[in-house]
Amino acid sequence: MSFVKLTASALAIAAVSATTASARDQIQVAGSSTVLPYATIVAEAFGENFDFPTPVVEGGGSGAGRKKMCEGVGENTIDIADSSSRIKQSDIDLCASNGVNEIMEVRIGYDGIVFASDINGAEFVFTPADWYNALAAKVMVDGKLVDNTNKTWADVNAALPAQDILAFIPGTKHGTREVFDVKVLEAGCESTGAEEAYKAMGDEKAKGCTALRTDGVSIDIDGDYTETLARLTANPQAIGVFGLSFYENNTDKLRVATMGGIVPSTESIATGEYPVSRPLFFYVKKAHLGVIPGLQEYIDFFVSDEIAGPDGPLAAYGLVSDPELAKTQEMVAAGTAMGPLN
Repeated sequence: MSFVKLTASALAIAAVSATTASARDQIQVAGSSTVLPYATIVAEAFGENFDFPTPVVEGGGSGAGRKKMCEGVGENTIDIADSSSRIKQSDIDLCASNGVNEIMEVRIGYDGIVFASDINGAEFVFTPADWYNALAAKVMVDGKLVDNTNKTWADVNAALPAQDILAFIPGTKHGTREVFDVKVLEAGCESTGAEEAYKAMGDEKAKGCTALRTDGVSIDIDGDYTETLARLTANPQAIGVFGLSFYENNTDKLRVATMGGIVPSTESIATGEYPVSRPLFFYVKKAHLGVIPGLQEYIDFFVSDEIAGPDGPLAAYGLVSDPELAKTQEMVAAGTAMGPLN
């Protein structure tokens, strides 16, 4: 995607040159496949509008990106980890053990997880309970937890199509999977009474809620959403889990389902109506600010109104602009490191 040069006012947020003793002059970013297209858009625009090299942006998954960031400090380590879920205490502990002691948490906006099938397929109206009863290893039957033997979506909910259950979901290294687990599986587990049953059996944290079937109806996708789409194209009776922006850029191929009676859209996510949405982040290694040329300028540029605001290119691609973007801009300008996790 190419961009017209931004106006002088848009460029006023950062200097266009920097000096440093570092041997590496190119910003390095890795992480979330959901954030990847947004970060790529910003990197390309940054390279076009500033006297710094275009940053190198790679995917690999949220967890993998955070792990790479936490490998240590120095030009042989990355500067930024993109993430579609919030950093974990285990990540912070790993960072600290390797000398990465200050991290900036930058929220860029919001995205939603959507459930889509082949454009010519049946219409689906889902609830989290439907997904739990379709994919969970154990479900509630007559007040007891039993092995899940549901074969079709109609077995799960008589109002759904009598179509074999086959779901392509994000693999465990993706930030999207964490949100899927919490806002779909755990929510469905609670609403069906399975969570209470697990706790009554001694599973105090109800970890069984996210244990999935192993009979082939649920398939982890470790690649990005293009792989999920390819699997869906080869299996048009399946359902895939995607990010909203990916779906909106493939509406000619995909038919989206409602969740809890709400159609996923930029508007329903911005208002909080759509139940399966999440904030998107990137994490900056503060020790690299002032060392890697252009790093401060890049993060200032990323969260500027011209880029991350409601009329910027990220919103045009599908990002839901953060209503508190101004606070993020102030934090980034001040170089404020994140505090303890709540």
